[in-house]
Amino acid sequence: MRITFLGTGTSQGVPVIACDCKTCSSTDKKDKRLRTSLLIETGEFNIVIDAGPDFRQQMLRENVRQLDAILLTHEHKDHIGGMDDVRAYNYKSRKAIDIYGDERVHRAVRREYPYVFAEHKYPGIPMMNLKIIDDRPFYIRDVKIIPVKVYHHRLPIYGFRIGDLAYITDANYIPENSISLLRGVKYFIINALRKEKHLTHFCLSEAVSIIGEVSPLRAFVTHIGHQLGLYAEVMKELPDNIELGYDGLRIEF
Repeated sequence: MRITFLGTGTSQGVPVIACDCKTCSSTDKKDKRLRTSLLIETGEFNIVIDAGPDFRQQMLRENVRQLDAILLTHEHKDHIGGMDDVRAYNYKSRKAIDIYGDERVHRAVRREYPYVFAEHKYPGIPMMNLKIIDDRPFYIRDVKIIPVKVYHHRLPIYGFRIGDLAYITDANYIPENSISLLRGVKYFIINALRKEKHLTHFCLSEAVSIIGEVSPLRAFVTHIGHQLGLYAEVMKELPDNIELGYDGLRIEF
């Protein structure tokens, strides 16, 4: 299995177009972060977690020729805003893309893309096959996916455990029963927006604490706000088994 960080950034905070902080003006490619998304390649099929407004750019950058399914953590625009561009994969495969999310998320997808689900469809529109999930594990072909309920302030959303990998984004609270689902993973990805506490996202110290509870072999931080600082500087502050994710980072296991 191989994972690629399609994006590690966030819409939170001051828009970069209006910001001259050292992160936004950095020339280090690892400080250039598109909206958070992850590609999972099994060798036979490909899954993407979340498809935000940068989806098309990310998939072109990584030369992703095949897409079989999208897992949606929640319905905020920075996580579903690029789904119209699945149409390129529809054209190539001649079939709909399976979209996994809970009922609330699917209602939002239907509101956001009503033309996809219209009775009389316009030629060439995206094809999406909505598949409802809940707390129960499910399979994509022979790969077991375990939904992990977490909270984005008061909004219940999902992370996912897939074998030795667990992925949590946009959370600021993980219940104990969900922590138990995460224990034993070798690779753990979790969000950390900035160093200061935030109402709806983990800050860096909180993410590090959660990583300590889960105790993975390696951990990666994603959904990084520009306020967190420069990649090279933050990396010096982290324990040996924790890394900042960056766009284009690939891990094989």
